[in-house]
Parts: sequence; C-alpha cells; structure tokens
Amino acid sequence: MSRGDSESPFERLLLRKIEQSVAQAPIRVTLGEKPPGEAGDGSLDRVVIRDGRTLARMMLDPEVGFGDAYTEGRIRVEGDLVRFLEEAYRIRQSGRMRSWYSELISRWLTLTQGNTHRGSARNIQHHYDLNNDFYKLWLDRRMVYTCAYFPALSATLEEAQEAKLEHVCRKLQLQPGEKVVEAGCGWGSLALYMAKHYGVTVQAFNISREQIQYARAQAKKEGLTGQVEFIEDDYRNIPEGFDAFVSVGMLEHVGHEHYGELAQVIQNAIGDSGRGLLHFIGRNRPQAFSSWIRKRIFPGAYAPTLRESLEILERNNYAVLDVENLRLHYAKTLEHWLERYERAVDRVTEMFGPEFVRAWRLYLAGSIASFRVGTLQLFQVVFAGPQCGQIPWTRAHLYEGEAGYAGEARLEKEWTPARY
Repeated sequence: MSRGDSESPFERLLLRKIEQSVAQAPIRVTLGEKPPGEAGDGSLDRVVIRDGRTLARMMLDPEVGFGDAYTEGRIRVEGDLVRFLEEAYRIRQSGRMRSWYSELISRWLTLTQGNTHRGSARNIQHHYDLNNDFYKLWLDRRMVYTCAYFPALSATLEEAQEAKLEHVCRKLQLQPGEKVVEAGCGWGSLALYMAKHYGVTVQAFNISREQIQYARAQAKKEGLTGQVEFIEDDYRNIPEGFDAFVSVGMLEHVGHEHYGELAQVIQNAIGDSGRGLLHFIGRNRPQAFSSWIRKRIFPGAYAPTLRESLEILERNNYAVLDVENLRLHYAKTLEHWLERYERAVDRVTEMFGPEFVRAWRLYLAGSIASFRVGTLQLFQVVFAGPQCGQIPWTRAHLYEGEAGYAGEARLEKEWTPARY
C-alpha cells in the first residue's frame, strides 16, 4: 500500500481497510499517481485509484465500484489484469470484500431483471444484439460463443470449437432422420453442424434477432434450409414431437425461478422416450451472479449449482447418464477470446468507444480468472427419459477416433494445473 501526505484522514482510513483486505495478496494499491520510483519491481500488480470519491465507492460496493471505475478510467491496473482478478476473487471468496450495500444491489438486480417473456427478450437483446460484426472480430469462424473443447492444448480455437460441436453430438448419439430441438441456438453453429454431419432435422429457438438473421443466412449459404429451421421465439414456446433436446449456454439466462417452466418444456418436447443435453456455466454452491456483470454485460444471468440444475430433470423422472466439468476448457477458450479481442481493440473503439473497450476487457479477463480460480464451473449433463432406448453401454462412443486422446500423456504434460 502506498500513501501520501495529500490524502485526508478519511482517505487514509479507507486505504487502511483495503490494505487489510488484500494483505495476503501480491497487490499494491495507490491513491493518485505516484512517482515512477514507487511503481514496484513487476512482481506486484499495482492498482491506481484516481481519487477519494472512487475509493469511497469501492468501499461501499467493492465489485460494482471497481468495475464501473475501471470502465470509466478512474482505476488503472498496472500489471497482469487476469492475475490481479484471480487474487481479488480469492479474497472475495473469503468474504472480506462483501458489504451490506453489495447485497442490496444484488437483490435489486434480481428483482428488476427477471426472465419473464418480456424480461428475457430485453436481457438477451442487451448482450447478443450488439452487432454481429463485433463478435466476428474475436470469435472463431463458426461464431461459437460458448466453451470450446480442447482434446489437446495445441488445438486452435477453430479446432476446439468444432471438437465441442462433435462432442455434444456424440453425447446425444444422434441418428439420421431424428428430430432435434435446440433451446438458445446462438448464431446457429450447433444446429447446422448436427444437420450437416448427423443427418437430423433441427428446430432452433432464439430471441436474439441479430443471431437468428445470421443463422438463417448461414443455413441458406450451406444449403441446409430444408433441415434446419431457425425460429425467433422464446424457449417456452417449443412444441412437442422431438427425439432429442439440447441447450448450450442458455440455462444461465433462464433464472432459477423459471426452472419449473423449462422442465415442462423438456417434458413436452421429448416425453419419456427422448434424451437431451444441458451445457451451462455453473457453481459449486448457490450464489448470485456477479452484480457488475448483471448490471453492465449479462442482465438476468444466474449460474446454478449442479444440484439446482438437476431439479429440472428430477421433476419428470429423467435419468442422468453423464456429467462432465469443462472448467479449464472454458478458461482456455476465454484466453483465446481475450487475445483476439485485444488485437481488435482499435476497431472495437471505433464501434463503441473506450469505455466499452475497458468494460468488455474486464468481463473477459474476469471470466478467465473465475474459471481458473473455480468460482465458476462449466457442466455438461446428459439425460434420458425412463423409456429411452438409446442408453450407451460405455463412453467409447465419445472418444473413438477423436484427435488428441491418443496423446493423453502429452496432454497431461502440456497442461499445468498449478497455474489454475
């Protein structure tokens, strides 16, 4: 911690409180600009707080106060932003950075961002209808905006995202001629992949107009309009008559209070003989999603625990066939996204301005830190109805012929768990 004579007694008091909260972390906090000689040796991440007002806002609500101040340029992090956020999240897990005001803001967001039909449309459009050209700058060529699957660390983002699509299809054991429904289809990559490579017909539901229009154009371009129908509608309006249900990255936008509705949708869609897959960001224990993320990036978001997600399946006696946690794969995916995003910063600045650039940098960096530290998980849950006749005997169908698994020893050597 660095203090100067210009600080008021109140500001010194606030600095001491912050110093106590980060005492065990390699973080150095200063109020106002300090001479270059005080910048440290690079082993510490230095947080420069511009003024006392910003400092007070951080003490009142550490998470939102820091996020907004960083976005507005009133706080600067010198050093490795992801590393700094990892340390901050570890401190937050200990409870040393929480306040009554933070809890109040979190509850207010929960009340005002409910995922009703109208609320869901508003929440989804806030994030996904920004601009397709923006997402093209840093996603892979298929525009997959969910966790990739890396059979080996050397895989490119494009290879890892295709491996994820294949992994999902293998888990569902899709057969030619089957009917599949997808809830929340993004820009259509999975629906198109299922139709093209597995010969199924797909109805894909999404309430993001930008994404639906892009997906329809891709279906036409790939000659798959006869097999894939992209429907601009809420998941609650999914009809019946399907063999399989799949949702990748949509459960986070449902809200725990609406799990009963989703359970009924799945039951109506696939009955007792179908099967399905849920792919979602989760947690190890119940906790509200980041207030700053809900306020600025993903309104209405909630990451359930594995137990909470299973409430959806238990209601209609669905059997859980497989559970996989791809937490480190999501950290790796986000590393690719952030690297590409930083290369495109000039273009993003032209599109939206410097505050937007900083907000999304913080969002991507913070997400990497969350998955590294383990405050967030990434679950894939495969399930089937009590009368389903396609229950696999082993997991061999997942890995046979898949690149990278023959080199399991190399993968273990390349991966460095201690870093995460």
